[in-house]
Amino acid sequence: MSLERPIEARQEWMGVLARASREQLERCWHETSTDAPFVELKPPETGLVMVRARSGGNGPQFNMGEMTVTRCILRGPHGVLGHAYVAGRDHRHARLAAAFDALLQLPEHRAAIMDRVVSPLAAEQRRRRAARWAAASRTKVEFLTVAREAG
Repeated sequence: MSLERPIEARQEWMGVLARASREQLERCWHETSTDAPFVELKPPETGLVMVRARSGGNGPQFNMGEMTVTRCILRGPHGVLGHAYVAGRDHRHARLAAAFDALLQLPEHRAAIMDRVVSPLAAEQRRRRAARWAAASRTKVEFLTVAREAG
């Protein structure tokens, strides 16, 4: 994760936090043991978002369906805002992700949280994704299509 590009770095850590489980974030929160004060600007609230997709990955967009998400906005130390959008209805997950986002924006907390929280979670997510791809690739079937000329 490159911190020379702060917007991309934040997008990446927010994605990692959103994909992590609440249990993983709870464990990490207790391990970081920060006593930073947080104020809920937008308490966790659950709603729906429309998921859009493309046919074949590059065709026209269409509405695939709705997905339940929970969002939360916290004001952390020094007035920095932490945001989180997580899949599902878990309010605690959204609060934890928003709190970590706020702390990660502060240079005095960033290195420790990146090393103890974000990097291990990202590595675990990459490992799980690779295992899913490996399992799926074992079921791959190669088809040979022969074009037939009419008449």
